Amino acid sequence: MYKDELLQLHHLLLCLMKFLLENGAPESYFKEYLAMDLSPHHIHKTKAEHKFAVLALASGISVALAENSDLVPDTLSQRLNRLLERDRRELR
Repeated sequence: MYKDELLQLHHLLLCLMKFLLENGAPESYFKEYLAMDLSPHHIHKTKAEHKFAVLALASGISVALAENSDLVPDTLSQRLNRLLERDRRELR
């Protein structure tokens, strides 16, 4: 995926996170992403940092949806958490 595509995905997931927060999802689902202090508008950041942000957002979104409905299987959020952990090690 090209960096500009990754930035667009980052922005889309950020909009979804804001929607979930406005509709009662706890901020704790997104603590990893919020701690990063990284926005899709920070184009000077590396592709790896934005990839990690996308995974952190996707993980939080999947947990929020899995715990509050049957739309997302628990295994999806578990797989995303494993990817997030792998990328965390690569980022360091």
